Amino acid sequence: MSLLDGIKEGEDGSKKDPRFPHAPEGWTKESALKTAQQEGLSASEDHWVAVRALQEFFAKHEEIAVNVRELHDALDEKFHDKGGIKSLYKLFPGGPVAQGCRLAGLKAPAGAVDKGFGSVM
Repeated sequence: MSLLDGIKEGEDGSKKDPRFPHAPEGWTKESALKTAQQEGLSASEDHWVAVRALQEFFAKHEEIAVNVRELHDALDEKFHDKGGIKSLYKLFPGGPVAQGCRLAGLKAPAGAVDKGFGSVM
């Protein structure tokens, strides 16, 4: 089965993967796989579940700025049965919000990445 199997062409000529209904415009699973490879991740089904969750959260909150704390709490709740946010740190060692957003094609909310952490500023 090819990566592109099941991808539909929209009315405007854009390609949309039905497995990722809330994906941002222009996002593809192929681009996410390249990002994962660059970041040393081997994308598993658990990664794709997290990517879909991030894309859905952002789609539901597109009218307002996404709050990193609310997103963190929503991920913790959504993945509670798998160990919550702790389990997501195993999937995304660079941070489930920051690194997860990069794979999902989303701009991480303010505060998701502390540029001063571990360095002298």
